[in-house]
Amino acid sequence: MVIVIKNNSNVPIYDQIKNQILDAIMSGEIKEGECLPSIRGLARDLKVSVITTTKAYNDLETAGYIFAVQGKGYYVSERSNEILYEKLLEEIESHFDQAILISKKAALKETDLIAILQNLLKQEER
Repeated sequence: MVIVIKNNSNVPIYDQIKNQILDAIMSGEIKEGECLPSIRGLARDLKVSVITTTKAYNDLETAGYIFAVQGKGYYVSERSNEILYEKLLEEIESHFDQAILISKKAALKETDLIAILQNLLKQEER
């Protein structure tokens, strides 16, 4: 797993670390049960503070993507696929909520909104 920190980004460094680890978990680059780099080792490799990597790991642990084994390190949770699926469903619903609000502002009918979605789905199939 390669983590790239962008110092000129508006995204805090701990979020960059967290998001890249999460992407690696989601893509299967890091498998369930696999050990993550140590907090100190990762901080050293990325040339960031231990507090920064700790915050990233704590956020991932709180969200259920990883778990700590005292004296051994952090591991990818076995349930991370289920959690990921639920998170993605929440994100889809959020986008649909936004689309519904915008369609109301544009005075679109429900059938118009459904037609837009169907057209987008057809474009994706190509």
